[in-house]
Amino acid sequence: MGLWVAAAWLGTGCDQAEPAPEPEPEPYDWRLPKGFPKPRVPADNPMTEAKVELGRRLFYDKRLSLNGSQSCASCHEQALAFTDGKAHAQGSTGELHRRNAQGLANIAYTTSFTWANPSIPSLELQALTPLFGREPVELGFADRQEELLARLREDADLVARFAKAFPEEAEPVSLATLTRALASFERALISGNSPYDRYVYGGEADALSPSAKRGMELFMSERLECNHCHSGFNFQDATASELTVTPIQPFHNTGLYNEDGNGAYPATDTGVLELTGNPEDMGRFKAPSLRNVAVTAPYMHDGSIATLSEVLDHYAAGGKARMTQQASPISPLRSGFVRGFTLTAQEREDVIAFMEALTDTEFLSDPRFSDPFVSH
Repeated sequence: MGLWVAAAWLGTGCDQAEPAPEPEPEPYDWRLPKGFPKPRVPADNPMTEAKVELGRRLFYDKRLSLNGSQSCASCHEQALAFTDGKAHAQGSTGELHRRNAQGLANIAYTTSFTWANPSIPSLELQALTPLFGREPVELGFADRQEELLARLREDADLVARFAKAFPEEAEPVSLATLTRALASFERALISGNSPYDRYVYGGEADALSPSAKRGMELFMSERLECNHCHSGFNFQDATASELTVTPIQPFHNTGLYNEDGNGAYPATDTGVLELTGNPEDMGRFKAPSLRNVAVTAPYMHDGSIATLSEVLDHYAAGGKARMTQQASPISPLRSGFVRGFTLTAQEREDVIAFMEALTDTEFLSDPRFSDPFVSH
């Protein structure tokens, strides 16, 4: 009897089917515009539709701020190419920040995720700053990580979405999955259907006006030097893709300030110098992408320039400092590409027309990136 039972048990075990493996996630459809390479993606956070959709919901969820007053989208509005239209961002507690909120269009391609911090290598790591940062306060969860996670775990629908996006995780809702989902949504924010794109990549001869075409030639010329820092398909030098062998992470001093005649920026915001202590890094900041630049005013790291016309004034003057009290109008630390130039009234209109032609209106209203909690 014992042998029969044992044999029967063994036979049953051998006949039992192995547990079905988890299905492989569908490859993510980037819907890349013509001329755009595939973005680099961390090996531990491959793109999936489920992650992107979860990240979208989290991006617009005000529960990600301690007091429930703000979401990520509060400082990154889709209609403004995911900026906020303010000179200085404002956190959930009302604290004004010293810097301008950056746009997120094509953030998947950038190698620098803040204005002046070269030590943040990924969107996953960057997400920790608004969530838990103290100076300045953004979403306000400093030292209260478990409270944030507990809040999210109370929502059964949200927990199910986490489980779908991260089926391999024993605990679907964690800080790691939260930041990975947010990063996945941000990587999905691809913008590349502007009149410029339709002209250059789509072959539409009339997509750009004659004025914008002349402005493009000026922009790309050695006379203006614009394309050295705003280069390539993303109009940004700090750009990388799957085709990039060695990504670069440059920062630049545009001569915006010169408080002491030696290139000093205001003590409250000295750029990369704050982290490195290297005097040569005084006033060095990231050059942002110029895509959708016409809707991302005000400009510069501190929002101190209101219009594109004034931006041209700044660079035409050779990076002349905008401070009223200054020892010298020209900073000795300014980039060698900020040399100054002269434009006629027509040329000025042409350059601005070209920059306006970098606006992707489809991106600014794409329902894939919109607030999922609002009826459209």
